Amino acid sequence: MKNKQVTLFGASGLIGGILMKQLIEDPSISKIIVVSRRPIEYEHKKIIFFQMSFSDEKELEKSVANSIVVFSTIGTTKAKVNGDENAYRKIDFDINLSIAESCLKMKVDQFQLVSSGGADRLSKNFYLKLKGEIEVAVFDLKLPSAIVFRPSLLLGKRNEFRFGEKIAQILMSLFSFLFPDNYKPIKATSVVKSMLKISKTKQLGNHVIYNKEMVKDL
Repeated sequence: MKNKQVTLFGASGLIGGILMKQLIEDPSISKIIVVSRRPIEYEHKKIIFFQMSFSDEKELEKSVANSIVVFSTIGTTKAKVNGDENAYRKIDFDINLSIAESCLKMKVDQFQLVSSGGADRLSKNFYLKLKGEIEVAVFDLKLPSAIVFRPSLLLGKRNEFRFGEKIAQILMSLFSFLFPDNYKPIKATSVVKSMLKISKTKQLGNHVIYNKEMVKDL
């Protein structure tokens, strides 16, 4: 389908930044609504920038209205929220659920959410439990199409330096042959390729795309 409008949340992150550039290069995409709480240093004729508070329900609905696909790559880290689990939840759970609810109300064809490998609402690990909970909450909305991506450790250059993650990337890359496919490190570009590929399909209902499916050649 040509002349599609899409909406992207999380363009300042690793996956979101790559996804934005790939959407710009996609001739079938005519308009990209990029939503952020802070300005982005990127301009293109296809991009319409929405700067807003994610607590503004009407603005959220406006940002996804008329979009065929809505992508959310929003997520934070404990370092960014100074270890505050409530603040962490407000970003990873509350904001993503609000976006999904707006998609339901505005009848968006497909909603894509980047989660994490190992996500499980019953996990004792805070991060994995939170990711599992948002997956369940989104699926419970019964959107026309909800696609959750569960990548393992992401490989790629971030805007900010994360020392612990960089060490993990090096070590896991060296010993990736020891890990099951669902836990092997994965290039952020591979995740984006999978997201774009699925955005051009009509997969109805709820679907989880596991790491092993994204590491395959697309």
